[in-house]
Amino acid sequence: MAHQFPLSLMMMTMRIIEAARQRIAEHYKAIEETVLFNQSKVLEAFHKARVSSDCFGESTGYAYHDLGREALESVYAHVFRGEAALVRPQIASGTHAISLCLSILEPDDELVSISGAPYDTLQMVIGVKGSSRRSLVARGIRYKEVPLRADGSLDYDAIAAAVTKSTKMIALQRSRGYSWRPSISIDQIREAARVVKEKNPDCVFFVDNCYGEFVERWEPLEAGADLAAGSLIKNPGGTLAVSGGYIVGRGDLVELCAEILTAPHIGGKVGSTFGLTRQLLHGLFLAPHVVGEALYGAMLAAEVFAQLGYEVSPGALEKRTDIVQAIRFDSKEELLAFCRGIQRAAPVDAHYLPVPSDMPGYDVEVVMAGGTFIQGSSIELSADAPMREPYIGYLQGGMSRQHAQIGIAYALQALAEVNEEIKSLIGEA
Repeated sequence: MAHQFPLSLMMMTMRIIEAARQRIAEHYKAIEETVLFNQSKVLEAFHKARVSSDCFGESTGYAYHDLGREALESVYAHVFRGEAALVRPQIASGTHAISLCLSILEPDDELVSISGAPYDTLQMVIGVKGSSRRSLVARGIRYKEVPLRADGSLDYDAIAAAVTKSTKMIALQRSRGYSWRPSISIDQIREAARVVKEKNPDCVFFVDNCYGEFVERWEPLEAGADLAAGSLIKNPGGTLAVSGGYIVGRGDLVELCAEILTAPHIGGKVGSTFGLTRQLLHGLFLAPHVVGEALYGAMLAAEVFAQLGYEVSPGALEKRTDIVQAIRFDSKEELLAFCRGIQRAAPVDAHYLPVPSDMPGYDVEVVMAGGTFIQGSSIELSADAPMREPYIGYLQGGMSRQHAQIGIAYALQALAEVNEEIKSLIGEA
C-alpha cells in the first residue's frame, strides 16, 4: 500500500505551500504571458502546415509519402523556425538526437563545447568518459571545452579564443544537467553565436535544447544557431509523446542527420510513425501550457524549500530558461527522502521505493523518482539525482500545478521523517 501520512502533518505542509503560493503569484504573470505567446506560435505553425484529420492515419513499411509525418515535421520546422525538421519515434532519447547531430562530424574535425562539460551521457558519446569504440574521440574527432565563468555564464572572450578556422562545430548545452549552474538564456545564445560566427562563419552552431523548449519566447535557431535537438518525452511532447526526439535547423544539416538515422540517399524520406502522429501533434499543441505548469511547480518548490533553509537554484523569482529546479540537501538521507516523497505522490508506481542504481551512460549510481505514464518522461512530475556530493536533487515537470503542489507536500512530509528540524518547522507553520 502507498505510504499514508498523518492528516495533521498534511495540513501543516499545505499551509506552508499555500503561503508560498501567495508570495509567487504576482511573479508568475510573466510566465503566463510567455505561455500565451508560445501557444499562439504553435497554433500558427499548425495552420501553416495545414494539419488535417487525414494526417492521423497510419502508414506501413517504408512509409513513403506519409502525410502525417510530413505534417508533423513541417509543424516542428515552423515552431522552431528551422528550414527543416526530423521528428521521429525511432529516436530513442534526447541523447540519441544529440548524438545524431554530433555524428555529422568527420575524423579530424574539431568540436568545441562552449558551456563547459556536458552532462554525463554526452560525455560518453563524445568519449571523454567511457570506452566505446564509436565515441567521437575514438573516431578521430578532436574535442575541447571552454569552461563557464565563475557565475555559470558563458565566457565570450574564452569562446572567441577557442574558435579557429578549423573548428567545425560548436556545442552548447542549454540546461544545467547534473550541475549547480544556471541554464543558458536565449540572449546568451545569441551573443555566443555572434562571437562564433565572427571568428568562423562556416562553423556549425549546435544547441542541445533539452528542457528549454517554450520556457522563453524565442528558440535557439532564432538566436543564430544552425542546429538544435531535443527529446519528445520532455517539453515538446506535452506529456503525450510515448517516445521520440527531434532535430531542427538548416536543411542540409538536418538531412545529414536523417541519413545517419536511416541510410545515405534515403534520409528522411522513409520511416513509419507507427500511428503515433495524432499523439505527437496533440502533445506539441499542449506543450506551451504544460511547460507553464511545470514552471509554476518549479517556482513553488524553490520558494518552499528556500523558506525552509535549503539552497535552491534558480531562486523562485529568478529568470528561468529551463524547467529544472535544483535543491541542495545536507545529506544523502535527505536527498533520498525527497525522492521518496516525489515517488509517493506519483499516479503510477507510487508504492515502489526509488533506490540508487547503475544507469546506462552514467559512471555513478543515480536515483530516479518518477511514477510517470511514459517511462523516463521528465515533463511529468519527477526528480532524480546522481549519488555524489554535494547532494543535489533535480526536480522537473508536472502536468498540472495542482499535482506539483501535492508532490511538494509529499516531499516535505518524507523529509520530516529523517530531519527533526524540518519536522519542527512544519509543525510551527
